[in-house]
Amino acid sequence: MKRHFRWVLAALVTVAAIGAGVGAWSLARGHDSGLPQISAYTEGTTTRVGPYLYCNIVDLNDCTKEPVQGQLSVSERYPVQLSVPTEISRAPWRLLKVYSDERDTTTTSYRPGTQLAVTVPTVDPNRGRVVGLVVQLLTLVQDQNGELYDLPHAEWSVRLDWK
Repeated sequence: MKRHFRWVLAALVTVAAIGAGVGAWSLARGHDSGLPQISAYTEGTTTRVGPYLYCNIVDLNDCTKEPVQGQLSVSERYPVQLSVPTEISRAPWRLLKVYSDERDTTTTSYRPGTQLAVTVPTVDPNRGRVVGLVVQLLTLVQDQNGELYDLPHAEWSVRLDWK
């Protein structure tokens, strides 16, 4: 009986160890840096992208830069639904809409806790087609003259490809 119990116990421990290993592997695979991702959706297609730039807010010179940009095919007919996770929405953040003529870029700022998603028309009657969306997470900094201003410490980018 004791011998049978030891074999059953050994088998259970082995199965538990294998299960823990498979569980850890499945949780770890497919995850890159653990940094927040934004998503953009239109016409049944979604793209998710991690930050292009992500800086330490204590030392804004300590940055990670990944030249990764999301891509989304768009048309004039459907808007883009841009979503940010709560990690971004809990802080002041800014949305830049980049148009074909970059001089027409518009900026919209959002206060903490007010916005998780934004609907973006792909065409502005005055500025034309939107070709990119940029989300910036902001930090308030003070320059050597004592002036305060917003500086992005993280940035996500989605390029809009026209059909």
